[in-house]
Amino acid sequence: MTTVTVLGTGIMGAGMATNLARAGLETTVWNRSADRARPLAEAGARVAEDPADAVARADVVVTMLFDADSVAEVMEKALPAAREGVVWVQSSTVGLDGTDRLAELARRHGVAFVDAPVLGTRQPAESGQLTVLASGPESVREAVAPVLDAVGSTTVWVGTDPGDGHRLKLVANSWVLSLVGATAQAVALAQALGVDPRQWLDSIAGGPLDSGYAQLKGKAMLAGEYPPAFPLDGALKDSGLIGDALAGSGVDPSVMRALHDRFRAASEAGHGEEDMAAVLLGFRQDPAV
Repeated sequence: MTTVTVLGTGIMGAGMATNLARAGLETTVWNRSADRARPLAEAGARVAEDPADAVARADVVVTMLFDADSVAEVMEKALPAAREGVVWVQSSTVGLDGTDRLAELARRHGVAFVDAPVLGTRQPAESGQLTVLASGPESVREAVAPVLDAVGSTTVWVGTDPGDGHRLKLVANSWVLSLVGATAQAVALAQALGVDPRQWLDSIAGGPLDSGYAQLKGKAMLAGEYPPAFPLDGALKDSGLIGDALAGSGVDPSVMRALHDRFRAASEAGHGEEDMAAVLLGFRQDPAV
């Protein structure tokens, strides 16, 4: 039986760990805030007290933490305790430079590294319907298959080099964040012009301009309710990483930089832990309203 450890049990990691345990894999979890990991014991996971203890018996270690710094900090503590032959599946969105940095950390410790960011938010994570964008050596794909199959409905092997999966992830997120930002801009403009934003959503419904995601996030904006499926601070981080990737590849980053500013305005107004649909508040003159 594959033994797997999940480091990071926030919105995404908790759903992933639950599905790993339900799939019959021997699952250990750890989170910096232990209270967020303990409920996973009910799903059959072992809750570890520290990263080193968490990974000591693992065949596969999955990281789902906030950014490259947090992943590096945790894995610096964990990797010396990992057993020979362990595979590190790195699913946090950390950008291209961050992926290179973490892959080098894996190399220093003689650990196989799979770059495997995911597409999806809370609900797909909880239902095991994520899309995994993986890249890594062909020699470890069979070993990680039970893990990837448990957390996702689809695994796309993008390439063999670290960063291959992340490049596709950043492309996908550039579209998602742009769509959410454009929806927020349209809702904010409608409200400012005295137009009922519902009429706008209704006018595009079912037509070539429609998008299920725009409808979903637009309705959240109209209700003013933002339970986090994907937190705004995550969108703020990712939009910065995408802007860096655009600039680094010779593509003008001005649109993504502007969107990053709107996410930052909403976050600075106190909405960082709410869903990214709260970016609507970053388009207002007074984002606190």
